[in-house]
Amino acid sequence: MAHQDIIQTLTEWIDDHIDQPLNIDVVAKKSGYSKWYLQRMFRTVKRQTLGEYIRQRRLLMAAKELRNTQRPIFDIAMDYGYVSQQTFSRVFRREFDRTPTDYRHHA
Repeated sequence: MAHQDIIQTLTEWIDDHIDQPLNIDVVAKKSGYSKWYLQRMFRTVKRQTLGEYIRQRRLLMAAKELRNTQRPIFDIAMDYGYVSQQTFSRVFRREFDRTPTDYRHHA
């Protein structure tokens, strides 16, 4: 199986489990590769680190919830693995150049 296929299969698995605790150790165990080899392979194929990919996917899913629901921002932040609403807001603003509240009202 080519690296491209391995990473594609793995990203599909990550996307299906994005609402669960995921880190490099968990994903490496699922893949059957060492975390060092997996990270190199992932970066070569995706042009971003595995951690960046997971963070980006979580933020995109959180943004979708902000847009489509009226759930409290705190609840959404907790669902996607952030330890506080402040951390979520800081990371969200860095990615989307606006706060979660602003995004919700203007998306």
